[in-house]
Order: sequence, then C-alpha cells, then structure tokens
Amino acid sequence: MKSPHPRASNSRATRRSTALSIGLAVALLLPSSTPAHEQEKTPEIDKVFSWVTPGMPGCAVAVSHKGKQVVSRAYGLADLERDIPITPNTVFDAASVVKQFVAAATLLLIEDGKLSLTEDIRTYIPELPDYGHKITLDHLMTHTSGIRDWTGLGPLTGRQADALSLTLRQRGLNFSPGEEWSYSNSGYVLLKEIVARTSGTSVDNFMRTRLFEPLGMKSTRYLTDLRQVVKHRALAYEKAGSGWTLDMQLDNDRGGGGALLSTPSDLLIWNEALTTARPGKFVTEKLQEPARLNNGRKLGYARGLILDTNRESRVIWHSGGSAGYRTFLARFPEQGLSVATMCNAGETATGGAYARRIYDLFVPVTTTAGVDAKAPAASVAVEGLDVKSKAGLFFSEATGQPLRLGVDNGRLRIAGGPVLVTLTKDRFRNPEGATNFMSDDEFELHFVSADLIEMKSMEGRTTRYRRAQSYAPGADDLKAFAGRYSNDESKAVFEIAPAKSGLTFRVSWNDTQPFDFAPVDTDTFQFRGMIVRFRRDQDGQVTAFDYSNPVVRNIQFTRLSDQAARR
Repeated sequence: MKSPHPRASNSRATRRSTALSIGLAVALLLPSSTPAHEQEKTPEIDKVFSWVTPGMPGCAVAVSHKGKQVVSRAYGLADLERDIPITPNTVFDAASVVKQFVAAATLLLIEDGKLSLTEDIRTYIPELPDYGHKITLDHLMTHTSGIRDWTGLGPLTGRQADALSLTLRQRGLNFSPGEEWSYSNSGYVLLKEIVARTSGTSVDNFMRTRLFEPLGMKSTRYLTDLRQVVKHRALAYEKAGSGWTLDMQLDNDRGGGGALLSTPSDLLIWNEALTTARPGKFVTEKLQEPARLNNGRKLGYARGLILDTNRESRVIWHSGGSAGYRTFLARFPEQGLSVATMCNAGETATGGAYARRIYDLFVPVTTTAGVDAKAPAASVAVEGLDVKSKAGLFFSEATGQPLRLGVDNGRLRIAGGPVLVTLTKDRFRNPEGATNFMSDDEFELHFVSADLIEMKSMEGRTTRYRRAQSYAPGADDLKAFAGRYSNDESKAVFEIAPAKSGLTFRVSWNDTQPFDFAPVDTDTFQFRGMIVRFRRDQDGQVTAFDYSNPVVRNIQFTRLSDQAARR
C-alpha cells in the first residue's frame, strides 16, 4: 500500500494508490495471515524508531489488536529548546486525518434530518457562486465536486485570505461535479462551515459533544485558533542542514480554519469505534462506502477515508501532513489490527514505512507473504518499437490539461502516473488505476500518429491529446507578453518580464522569488507543475492568460492597462 490515495476495486486482490501533490510518501504492506500470538513487541518496535537520536524530534506510536491497545511508545523530543520529551500523552496536529471526523460530523447532521446528502450545497452556503452545476455534500466529502483546492491558490495571494473566503471567491470549477476525482481541501473547508451553520454551534463544540466525549477521546480536540496554549502539544520541526528549524502552519498558512489535535492512543479509540459502529450504522457505513463517479466507476476513496486492499485483506486508512507534522492512521478489519503514528520531524518521518515494519512484527511473514495474488501485467515484446520516440509533452484537446510521457527502464511511463503495458507498437495500457491519476481509470493509449494520442477510458470514452509543438520565441516575441496581469478570484497580480529564453513571473506581493517559465508550446509556458497559456484578441495582441497547477485549472488573469499597471 502506498500513499496518499490508493486504487480500490473490489474485483482485485491488490489495490493501487496515488500520491498527492501535496507530497505524503507512504508505503504499507500487510500479509493476509492472522496476527501472531501476542507477545512483547517493544524491543522490535524500538528498532523501527532507532533513527530517532538524542536531541531530535521524533514520533509517538500506538497499536491495538481486537480493541485492546498492545503498544504505546514514544521517541524523541516534543520541544527541542526545552528538552521536553515526547510521551504517549503528547498531542500532535493530525492534519488531513481530520477529514474523516468532518465527514462523520456531516453525516450525523444528515441522520438528524438537518442536512441532505443530495441537496445543492448553495442551500446551506448561498453566497457560493452558481457554477451552473449542482454540487452536493456527497461531492464535497468524496472529492468529486470539482471545486478548486485552496492550497493551490493560497501561494498566489501571499496568504492574505483565509481558505473559506478564497474558496467562496472562485467562479470556476476544475471539472463538472461527479465527473472526476481530485483531492480538494476546499471541499472540507465548506463542510466545516456547513456543520457550524446548520448545528448552530462551532465545529469544535459539535465534534466535542457528538464525537470526542461520547467516545472517550479525552486528549482530542478541534482547535480553531492554533495560537492557543495547548498542554502537552509537540512543536513541529524540519531538518535544516545539521540542525532543525521550527516548521508549523498557523493562521492563513493553515487556511485560518483550525486543526485536529490528538494522540495515537485516541486515534485508535476512533478506529475501534468504526469497527464496532459506535457512531451509528448509517454514519459508520457511509464513511466507508466507496465513492462513485457519474459513469458508475467505483473509486478508492470513501468519505474522509482511503479504501485499499493487500493480499485480499481490506485496509482503511488516511495520512496527514502539515508543515513538520506527520500522521498515519490505518485499520485492518480482517486482522483486527490498528496502527497510529504521529511525528514532529518533518520529511525525516515516514509513518507508512514505519507502519509496514510494525505490521510485519504482528503478522508473521509466511512463505507466500512476498507473493502478490495477481502478478504484474507484462508488456508484449514488439520488434522495432522505439519507446523514446513516443515520449514528450501532450495537451488535451478538450481541456488543455498536460500529459507528459517519459521512458522508465525501457517502458513508457506517464509523469506522475503509471508505467504503461505495451500492447502493440502504437497501443499501451494502464494496468492498474490510481485514484488521483485519471480517477482510477485503467485506460488505453493509442498513438494515432506520432503527434496525436487517443486515450480510451474503461467506459469507452475517448479523449484526444496532441503533442506540444516546438516553440522558440525571440526577444521581440517575449516582449509581447510583458506586463501586469490580475485575477479577481485570487486577488493576485503577476508581473511578467522577458528572460533569456522564456518569461519571468513574479507575484506582486513577493519581490524576491521569481519563477522562470520556459516555452513548451505556442503561447504556452511552464514552470514545474504550473502552466500558463496566453490569450490573444482578434488583432493578435496578448490580453490575458490561463493559469493552472496540479489542483487548480484555468484561472484567468487579465492584462492590466498601462494606467492601471502604474497604480
């Protein structure tokens, strides 16, 4: 099992997973045999965390088996300046693990009859723009709403706006609701607002009275103002050279909406509550029900929970990362096992990797433990196939979204996506879907020509991609793009200037960090995951550009007049 959002298909023994941009690397592998007879695991678990040395941040970990906590260990420091150690009672920021609690709160209100799963969310938030499509609570909970992720907008604004305000200003969607899956923190920002408005109380109070207190999660709270003093809270850090630096997201860096604070032991209480359906049958089942797209395709995401399998055993999990905090929470129903790790050591800590080793301790490796139920799909040997000639950058004719093909050990691979199986000289197939890449689609690519691809989905829908055309603008061509461009949705202004072989983009609030965009297609420039495509009027004059990144599509920036630019 990998991270952060896996492929789930009930017809397969092995589930695939996805990775966020946002950058949470998790790898789990659990044998399907039942847990071994319980025995003292502390020495072995201590070895898993032997990387934590004196004077550095670390982790707390807890494991339960059949509802009984059998491991509770802590390593490293919660506060480096004061030499305060992490203990089993240390509180951490759980980051995106909060989503399952937000979804549970929403479902409780649906069960109360105060909300409807299928109602247009503008019923609850009328100030949200009318996108011309009905967006439901279920779209928000399953990341199928198409609402742009505020984390891809915030950097443009200098964090001058909170996540809710920024989301409410968006006048466009990434896609029509229910047509695709795309992780959107904005959806859960809206859900929290809906919970507060509908319940007549704050999100933190609602969660406390309806979830945390009834379940006995005494060390867990939703904290709206992260600057409040919290006893036993670990500070978060990131490695900086030979030392460490504080790394915590507060205020608008965190969206201005607060965070879930908890301990590994409390998170195991929540996992056990889902095992025994303590939140109620409707809430428990709906939380774990696979989402579906409009075309009926089943996804590997439910409502705040990731659905995965390994060796025909179910795994229900989610990870979370906020600055230097890392959380990983997983439940394996067939084995009655749960594991929770919470760390404050930034990228140094990889919770999923530790969880894999911990599971190996509790589930003995058998002679077949390393064999998958289904062998990886094999490519057909095609004489004379030049895979390198297939590589390059392509753009969807329908949406303009990029698709980059590369070569990985002699096989065609999609950047940020799967290695493809060769079928014929001009046909390739994705053998295993991934939720965050084409929404779990096991598609087929057909090279109609060297410069044109047809992508056929599992359901038979065809999308055409054309190869990017070589574009080498001269100095005068680049000058035509120079100027200031603004966008009302983000309140951002880009200052663009010609560079040696491309364009320099500078966000007006940040004078020190320009982005060097290179030409990749006619009037199109790219910097890492960001793409801008310029628009021209009927006279050929540059008037605007569309900005996209992995979680935001086609935000239009309009060129300011000379007078406006001087203001």
